[in-house]
Amino acid sequence: MNRYPIVSVVTVNYNQSAATCDMLESLYASGYPNLETLVVDNASPSDTPEHIKEKFPQIIFIQSKKNLGFAGGNNLALQQAKGDFIYLLNNDTIVLENHIQLLINALTENQITGVVCPKIKLYDDPNIILFAGFTQMTSITTRNKIIGYAEKDHGQYDQRRQSAYAHGAAMMLKREVMEKAGWMNEHYFLYYEEIDWSTRIRNAGYSIDYIPDTFVLHKESLSTGKNSPLKSYYLNRNRVLFILSNRSGWLKAISLLYQLCIAIPKNMLACGFRGQFANMKACFRAWGWSFCGSVKRCF
Repeated sequence: MNRYPIVSVVTVNYNQSAATCDMLESLYASGYPNLETLVVDNASPSDTPEHIKEKFPQIIFIQSKKNLGFAGGNNLALQQAKGDFIYLLNNDTIVLENHIQLLINALTENQITGVVCPKIKLYDDPNIILFAGFTQMTSITTRNKIIGYAEKDHGQYDQRRQSAYAHGAAMMLKREVMEKAGWMNEHYFLYYEEIDWSTRIRNAGYSIDYIPDTFVLHKESLSTGKNSPLKSYYLNRNRVLFILSNRSGWLKAISLLYQLCIAIPKNMLACGFRGQFANMKACFRAWGWSFCGSVKRCF
């Protein structure tokens, strides 16, 4: 293999050109000499994404005519990516020196490893961990946990381990993995798409590994807001979509009933009690989509 194989770095911009430029600046300062960088602007309505290309003329700039969501935006670039390795990297992250090479080293140690994800820390306080792996999704409630989330980093997660899922903010994969597992499912639009993709990747026989040798700093929820109606809608809706796509038999039926009769109504009421009526409405819309989608797909 070439000492410096091509790495296609894919990132999606939506109304955050300044953040995207900050990420690119850190990426090119990290020292890896053979990058192919693809930046997708997801039809930003109140931004000047052309400035990204002006400041970084070496990038491949793809301007979508409409907002395709996280999965759709990434897929636009994946169709053009030529790298031996693909690195999906959020535009609101900052990478460190030698970051790319350390991920390649981890990814090429054995054949079974298909995806690697670095440790993710909070940009505003790098002592705080945002990601050190994912636990497995529970069979009924379709919930899981981010290992280490909001904990201070004392080195407690400095051992490499398999993660149940990849983190969409920073995940590097071998090209062969994408060829076998396919692209992201664009029906998710936002949230849970990397969980669905990870499930297909693991079903294809690959492992997903958490790598603590390097980390990225993440400006968390910069695009969607920490508690926005958009986030409420897609988180509630996409749990149901994940069940419809990845569960079968009695387990699918029980999981759907739990979401429709307990989880989403509970989230709706919680938003109402907190006075977050826009979020409450978003949860109600998610319930309506989930009910109709479940009837359509199951009967």
